[in-house]
Amino acid sequence: MRLIAAATTTGTIQGHLDDGVAAFKGIPYAKSPFGPLRMAAPQPADPWDGVRDATSFGPRPPQPAILPGMPRWSSADGLDCLTVNVWTPDPGGAGLPVMVWIYGGAYLTGATDFPEYDGARLAREGVVVISVNHRIGMEGYGQVDGAPANRGLLDQVAALRWVQENAAAFGGDPGNVTVFGESAGAGAIACLMAMPAAAGLFRRAIAQSVPGAFFTPELAAGITAAIMEGLGGGSPYDAAPEDLVESAGALMMAPGRDDPGRWGPMAFLRMPFAPVVDGEVLTTTPWEALSAGAGRDIELVVGFTRDEFRYFHTLGGGRTGDLGAAMRTLAPAGAETAYRAARPEATAEDLYVLLMSDWLFRMPSALLADAHQGQVHAYELAWSPTGMGACHGLDVPLTFGTLDAPLALMLTGGSPEGEGLSRQFRTAWTRFAAGGDPGWAAYDPVKATTHVFDVDPSDVSDPEAPSRALWSQRGIQVIG
Repeated sequence: MRLIAAATTTGTIQGHLDDGVAAFKGIPYAKSPFGPLRMAAPQPADPWDGVRDATSFGPRPPQPAILPGMPRWSSADGLDCLTVNVWTPDPGGAGLPVMVWIYGGAYLTGATDFPEYDGARLAREGVVVISVNHRIGMEGYGQVDGAPANRGLLDQVAALRWVQENAAAFGGDPGNVTVFGESAGAGAIACLMAMPAAAGLFRRAIAQSVPGAFFTPELAAGITAAIMEGLGGGSPYDAAPEDLVESAGALMMAPGRDDPGRWGPMAFLRMPFAPVVDGEVLTTTPWEALSAGAGRDIELVVGFTRDEFRYFHTLGGGRTGDLGAAMRTLAPAGAETAYRAARPEATAEDLYVLLMSDWLFRMPSALLADAHQGQVHAYELAWSPTGMGACHGLDVPLTFGTLDAPLALMLTGGSPEGEGLSRQFRTAWTRFAAGGDPGWAAYDPVKATTHVFDVDPSDVSDPEAPSRALWSQRGIQVIG
């Protein structure tokens, strides 16, 4: 390992070169979003003199410790959280495809320093990998009077502008940028495809397990009020970020959150934050915007895992919610009859997991493929290495090749088949980033040709046809 320098538009940085990949970490793309910039739109980073150390990740944005082993977030760890990290196999070269990672985490948690997101192995496939720290939780998505909505999305737009200005300094081609992300990161990418502010900042998109949760301003404002009530009142501007994190986490787990009569769909969704259809930053849902032709010049790969909700079901101790209430609250009319006809052998637990998988991720992803007016390639991950099946998040370590990371070991059980599945993902994603073809036929809503990732991969027609037929009748609805 040795030190290596690069020149960015704001100053010179020094990173590490290790085993053929140069890594530069913790590079600011915007000023700290605290102090006078609390709850404000991101502002460009200040330039610096001399050489800035870029050998360690920047601070995480405020968030609760909801995953095993996560340290409690503290402002003492630093508030300059709007940073990017770059891995490049050819820092002195030119013209490499650029892949920009947007992390997931229910719009509540996430950071680029998670070991599952290490970009070194993916970069060795011949791409420049860039990961983006952005605001989440109340700081990023809370509806706050006097503040722009969807500040986390605005952070991502600012980071993509930084990529346009600086990708060439790392051997990348700013004209060939692919954004890729999973879960909330995929939801953010769907938003970016629909946002005029992000137009021209990327050429391709890979959306892995797109969530369908989008809030009205009224619902989002009510959640903010409930969070502040938990702190005894006051303004979010004046509350310590630790306190907002604590109160949001308490609201997420509060008794009574499973009451559909009071909370509606939110009773089944322990997510206090989601993108807000505010009419300015986000004028409508991505499904409506893409159907109307937004982002038609963007090439898209979109898909989901076959058993999306099984992970959350297992973490919740296998507790099955009220199937009837869930069907009435979440699903299109006639859903239970349609599900039972398609899967007559399914137990009530099976149907609950299927419904939640469809509502949260599978059908939002499938209907995004239907909505997009540009080139689309669809996929489904069917590989089932453990009792959780092809569950939510399984595709993340497969994408990065980080099979020894804690999440990977939990989701794959250390299966020796994981390396082969990871090779499939890395090959498809980098091939798509380079030229727009992941290796299987383009999608259209009639044939619905879908690539199935498994030990023996295949291309099939509409693998989840009963669910897609059911949910396409209603589409994705804003929660509020």
